[in-house]
Parts: sequence; C-alpha cells; structure tokens
Amino acid sequence: MLPIHFRRLALAALFAAGLPASAADVVIYRCTDASGALTVQNDEPCPKGSRQERTVVQPPPPMPTYVPHTAEPAPVPTRAEAAAAVDTPAPPTQPRPVAPRPSQIADADRLPPPPIFRCNTPDNDSYISEAAEPKPRCVRLQTVGHDGDPSRGAGAACEMTYDQCERVPDGAACDGWRQRGREIESSWRYARGNDRRPLQQEFARVATILADTTCGLPAN
Repeated sequence: MLPIHFRRLALAALFAAGLPASAADVVIYRCTDASGALTVQNDEPCPKGSRQERTVVQPPPPMPTYVPHTAEPAPVPTRAEAAAAVDTPAPPTQPRPVAPRPSQIADADRLPPPPIFRCNTPDNDSYISEAAEPKPRCVRLQTVGHDGDPSRGAGAACEMTYDQCERVPDGAACDGWRQRGREIESSWRYARGNDRRPLQQEFARVATILADTTCGLPAN
C-alpha cells in the first residue's frame, strides 16, 4: 500500500485550462511523484518531475447575515390564504457547502485514503482527527483555601490532559473520512464571520480526498 500525504489547503489564484480562477476559488493540485506517492495541495504547483492534475473548486456561498428586527404581530390570514398555504411546499433548507466535481480518476489508479484516527477525551467524548497525537488541552482545576474550603480558593489552575487516539482500521477509513466531512459541515453551518472561509476550504479538501481515493469507488 503506497503512502499518501495530504497537505492542508490554502487559497491560490492561478490559471487552469487557459481560464483564470477567481480570487474566491479554491485551486487544488493533485501531484503524483515517480514512486506513486500522492499529494493534494493548493498552495503551490506540483514539483518538477511529478504528474500534476489541477482542479478549480468554487467555495460554498456565505451564510446569510442575521439582521435583528423588531417583532410585529403577524397578520391574520384570510380563509383563502390559509387554504392556499396548505398546498405550498416548505422553503428549502440552507444548502450544503459545495463539494468538488466528481473525479475522473480511473478505478485502477485510485489509492487508499490517508490514515485517520478516532480520539477519546478524558470525559468520554469522541471525535475524528487527522492527527495521531492531538495537542494537549488545559482542563481547569478547582482551587481551595488552606483549610480545604472551595469557596476560599484563590487563583486559577489547570491540568494538561491528552486525548487517546487510535487509527481507524483500513476497512473503515472511508467511513471515518465521511464522518470528518460531516463534522466540518456542522461547524461551517454555525460559524461566524471570518471562521466560515477556512471551514469551507477544509470541507472542499476532505471532499476531494473522498472523491479521488478508493473511497470514491461505487459501493459493492
């Protein structure tokens, strides 16, 4: 099994197929070196001697800005309006972030996805991570007075804790990456301001991994 190294995407404004990419587009380079190792990146073109495939992905539209307003009493509908409302379909929900177009990679040329890990926190929560050893977190500790009274504690203290992670088995790696995509999408939906753009790019990167690897093969 050949290793695949995926680098975190950054925004680039370059040219592909003779057409300029707009400043809002995500430009993804798929590089295969002489040994067959695959790298997906967009901060720079593939190094010399590598086979390069370039894709321009349009980011999802920004979430609408919430505008507060003063609530007013709703008008009472007429009998005709109430009858028409029964046959009116509900408005569509907020669209998902735009994923890259389906890959044109031949099935025989697809490689397995990168390793992915399931991590458990000290308080028994779990999540999917691309890092085998996530950064430690400082969990706040309760301070007490000299007599052991919590109400007389002074200052603040915390304990560095480490999440325990284990690699998802190869047979379930694609499911792990799909869960990773759902977690990013959930974060994107509720993000504010400048936090949305990096999450949009991250969603596009994970969607590319799912499309370009063996995860994109039809289910048996």
